[in-house]
Amino acid sequence: MLELNPAQRKYLKGLAHNLKPVVMIGNAGLTEAVLKEIGKSLAAHELIKIRVLNDNREEREAWLQAICEAVGCAPVQHIGKLLLVYKPADKPQIKLP
Repeated sequence: MLELNPAQRKYLKGLAHNLKPVVMIGNAGLTEAVLKEIGKSLAAHELIKIRVLNDNREEREAWLQAICEAVGCAPVQHIGKLLLVYKPADKPQIKLP
């Protein structure tokens, strides 16, 4: 799992302000298909929002950790039902401070 310092996390939150969620975790939960789609989206965009259709905060937090471990990305933010994750591409377009 990738680690970010507070300045990098703050910078990425600012970049993500206008982003729309590109992946949604529905009633079936965190499946292999969802993890594969998250991996593809991260490869294309580096920084993505994930919408979770679940009211259980602890379960959403566990899913965020599971996503980061499975895909090798960094958790940026968990606010409400939105998860924000970052993974640099082979040729990064986002320059972290």
